[in-house]
Amino acid sequence: MAKKINPLPVLSRRERQILDILFRRKQATAQEIQADIPDAPGNSAIRALLRILEDKGHVQHREAGPRYVYLPVQRADVARRGALRHMLDTFFDGSAAGAMAALLGEDGGKLTPAELERLEAILAQARAKSQNGGAA
Repeated sequence: MAKKINPLPVLSRRERQILDILFRRKQATAQEIQADIPDAPGNSAIRALLRILEDKGHVQHREAGPRYVYLPVQRADVARRGALRHMLDTFFDGSAAGAMAALLGEDGGKLTPAELERLEAILAQARAKSQNGGAA
């Protein structure tokens, strides 16, 4: 039976750092993870954090000779959507428009023309999907 994955926001700062490294690298040993963390704790602390992440259902490992290689359980895009949904619900009452307004703020002029075009395309696609009853 698969372990239930807890929402990402319940992670400690170090757990989040480890998971970020695993999402970026796709897989890593405890030693590689330790090398990637600024002001990293000791090797035994890294291993303990990896065991905690495994118990929480965020990480799994496979044996590669005498070492364990750790991998995230979820794909990065799935975790990103879950974290974003949590942030929207927590800080913006579920409103994507509220989050966009906060991100763009009053200095939306810092966006490049390419970024503005991408945002316009995303908005046009959302508008079309909305007008078609959710099927676009």
